[in-house]
Amino acid sequence: MKQSRSRWAKSAALLAAVSILASCALPRVGPNKDEIYSGSVMREGDAFIVTVNDRVTRATAVVPALGFSDQFQGAGLVGSDTIQPGDTLGLTIWENVDDGLLAAAETNATALEEVQVDGSGFIFVPYAGRIKASGNSPETVRRIITEKLQDQTPDPQVEVRRLAGDGSTVSLVGAVGGQGVYAIERPTRTLSSMLARAGGITIQPEIAQITVLRGASQGKIWFQDLYKNPRYDIALRGGDRILVEEDTRAFTALGATGTQARVPFETQTLSAVEAIAQVGGLVPSASDPTGVFVFRNEPADIANQVLGRSDLIGAQRMVYVLDLTKPNGMFMARDFVVRDQDTLYVTEAPYAQWSKAITSLTGTLTAIATVSTVRDAVTN
Repeated sequence: MKQSRSRWAKSAALLAAVSILASCALPRVGPNKDEIYSGSVMREGDAFIVTVNDRVTRATAVVPALGFSDQFQGAGLVGSDTIQPGDTLGLTIWENVDDGLLAAAETNATALEEVQVDGSGFIFVPYAGRIKASGNSPETVRRIITEKLQDQTPDPQVEVRRLAGDGSTVSLVGAVGGQGVYAIERPTRTLSSMLARAGGITIQPEIAQITVLRGASQGKIWFQDLYKNPRYDIALRGGDRILVEEDTRAFTALGATGTQARVPFETQTLSAVEAIAQVGGLVPSASDPTGVFVFRNEPADIANQVLGRSDLIGAQRMVYVLDLTKPNGMFMARDFVVRDQDTLYVTEAPYAQWSKAITSLTGTLTAIATVSTVRDAVTN
């Protein structure tokens, strides 16, 4: 009688466990492959599901095109001695008489240590009047002052020095050693030398971007390209604004990967293999290497090229499929370029779901068997 009740209890427990599993969805990291494929346009969905091959990798290998326009690259170096409005000049005038126009008693030299060039580009020198300084070199200004004074004092000797001023300056902000306003001087007339003057960059060179704003124009380059391509070491102009910042691109990793997060790019270009490695790789006990997906809104021109058609208009939802178990699967993943705002998703292996089902089943049976044992003990 006891054995009969025990068999009945186990049968009831098995039926209860199967009923529970049938009525409750097992926990999982996201959709499986069949659910993703059900969203294909071939099944009345709105996404194009494409298996990655060599043609697809070439069509989708688009990286941000950064560089300076011809307007920036064609600008010549600013003359290091060219005076600009806002500059400060130092003047010293010697007169060949004991009692000159400008010199004090018992001296024949007059020093005007700081003469500001006004917004119109002029300076004022006593007895010489207003003199046009901007656009001229100190030597030219020296000759002009000498000519103005030589009719009033015999053989005047004039020295003009260009001091540091705010006439030709640039501002540097962002990830540099010292943010601030810097004068364009002889050693700092180019972008690279000005960055060095500000203490260099303070972020990883691989992801550093440099933006130069000049009036209504703007140019942006990778920091590494500044040294790889000498043309990008542009000549600076007064009023330039230089911003150094970290690359803002990122992708999202979900599913059976080591990390589920929004992940910033660590290099200028990022392949699917590198993206997987960046989030800790596949999970050995859960990941399905045949189900690596990249979700992306693809521009119409690229989508048409990938699908071999020309009638698509506007951004298209694309799902790229990578099977790492194929003979060339790793090469495809290595060559496929991950782009900004992509979603990388790895499905769970069937074994993982089976393992969860077995664990849930055995756990339920154990719990019911325990209840049955306790009941028998109480009955007896």
